[in-house]
Amino acid sequence: MLNTLLSYVGINDVVDVLATSVLIYYVLLLIRGTRAVQILTGVLVLIALLGAANLLHLYAMGAILQLLVVGAAVSLPIVFQPELRRALEQIGRGGVFRMGEEPIDPRRGEDPTIAMIADAAFLLAGSGLGALIVIEQQSGLKDFTESGTFLDARLSVELLLAIFNTRSPLHDGAVIVRGPIVEAAGCFLPLAEPRSGERRIGTRHRAALGLSEQTDAVVIVVSEESGGITVARAGKLTRPIEEQQRLIRVLLAVTRGPRERRTPNDFVTQLRTRLFPQIRRERSRADHPQELHS
Repeated sequence: MLNTLLSYVGINDVVDVLATSVLIYYVLLLIRGTRAVQILTGVLVLIALLGAANLLHLYAMGAILQLLVVGAAVSLPIVFQPELRRALEQIGRGGVFRMGEEPIDPRRGEDPTIAMIADAAFLLAGSGLGALIVIEQQSGLKDFTESGTFLDARLSVELLLAIFNTRSPLHDGAVIVRGPIVEAAGCFLPLAEPRSGERRIGTRHRAALGLSEQTDAVVIVVSEESGGITVARAGKLTRPIEEQQRLIRVLLAVTRGPRERRTPNDFVTQLRTRLFPQIRRERSRADHPQELHS
């Protein structure tokens, strides 16, 4: 029986099944926790009802269900536009086959950029001013910087306080920070769709969630009403952070330094470093040249 089975199943068939399984797994990862799950479930229910109608020879019901399924198939690219955009963006930066999150290098220390952002966030919260501060990662945010006012100014606590002052014409939008540079201010961010069963959140928080869903950016939100400070990343919002040092630790844990942002963490890179350990050692020496002289 085994020989007969092997005569029908070849290596290509096994590879085909494994590749299809991996593809389905990553598609489910992409849509997990989004409204696409409910929409996809509804489409599958329609297909199941169509199959049952055809099996029971219910021709009128089958024709109606067939039209509904065709209409749903045509509208899927429009309905899933945010998810498709996010998937293509992750493929572009090599994030689909990402092998989990890399641990933050403990030798990184306190980033002065992160310290200034945290200091400004607590000063703004203490003054009752709202703010949206975006820290750019691997995903380019040029589309969003073009929606605001281009600054290209060196980051400082005083600059952030001046931008989010209520008398400033740029205080309503978001500030986009790339490294030690404030790229733009007064930027418009995409709003996240309201999710059923979740507590109602303000426009600033929805904008932070919307950008973090579409990109890998980290967004700090300072609430004007409550003075609470939260961090949005990967479509999720943290609890309000009440201590400045804790905010610094959180931001260090979810952001990368300039060199770390250029280091990919995808499946191919992980496989190559496991097969050729000397690549990992050479990369470690390049990232920390001071160790060679210690």
